[in-house]
Amino acid sequence: MTDPSSSSVRAALDLRVAFARLRRRLREVASDSAGLSAQQSSALARIGKGEGNTASRLAELEGVRPQSMATTIASLEELGLVTRTPDPTDGRRQLVALTEAGRSAESGNLDARKEWLAHAIEERLTEDERQTILAATALIEKLVRP
Repeated sequence: MTDPSSSSVRAALDLRVAFARLRRRLREVASDSAGLSAQQSSALARIGKGEGNTASRLAELEGVRPQSMATTIASLEELGLVTRTPDPTDGRRQLVALTEAGRSAESGNLDARKEWLAHAIEERLTEDERQTILAATALIEKLVRP
């Protein structure tokens, strides 16, 4: 395998940085809309997507200590957004799930993200730039396909 070209290396770096900034901004929008911290909003999203149903798994996904995630989950539970129940297969663990209010909050977060992004694209980009985004999205999809 040959070394990637300098344009490939630059594109990889620029793409990673841009996506990290976009992800951060979308988390801020979701947090602002629900009055939650970025950590709470992110945990709520992961639970809603089924990516993590224990504090330790969520901590691993978020790159934080299990104790920090336990605090985040406790705060979400106090807000009535999640419930914790004993794991039937391992009594030492608790399973975390969204409540109806949690599903509603996560749905609101998703709506807020979509709305912000659509408005930002509409307001900040020309039609030609929007078409470029559509073309770039197709190329990114091509990159991630097996």
